[in-house]
Amino acid sequence: MNDYLNVIRNNYANFQGRARRREFWMFSLINFIILTVLEIPVLVSLPALSASTDGNGQTSSPLMWLMIISGLLILLYSLFILLPSLAVSVRRLHDTGKSGWWYLISFVPFIGSLAVLVLMVLDSEPGSNPWGPNPKGETAAVTANSW
Repeated sequence: MNDYLNVIRNNYANFQGRARRREFWMFSLINFIILTVLEIPVLVSLPALSASTDGNGQTSSPLMWLMIISGLLILLYSLFILLPSLAVSVRRLHDTGKSGWWYLISFVPFIGSLAVLVLMVLDSEPGSNPWGPNPKGETAAVTANSW
């Protein structure tokens, strides 16, 4: 949770520097959990909405409002995390020694997303790189070089 809050509070739109795997994946996990919780009312409401129509085919269920409110909350949260998600992804790519522009490959259907996923799983580039020092510290870089 600290990694998530650190991204939101201190690195909201910070595209400079490097992000460890832990920072990226914890941020992604917390986002997944929050979005899943926000989607539960939508998933619960769908079967009831399909069964509750009046004679004209119009939905007349109060659950429709629950679904609309939940959908709006999902939209607002998604807009809120758009910039920090891009920032932490770019910093994660910097940590692997890649430019943030590599993130654009994710727009290639299927293969692009898999390529970016592989890049996000890679270990940190040992030592300093053009985007800054290793966030794991120099002792981690020495250990990585000894392998």
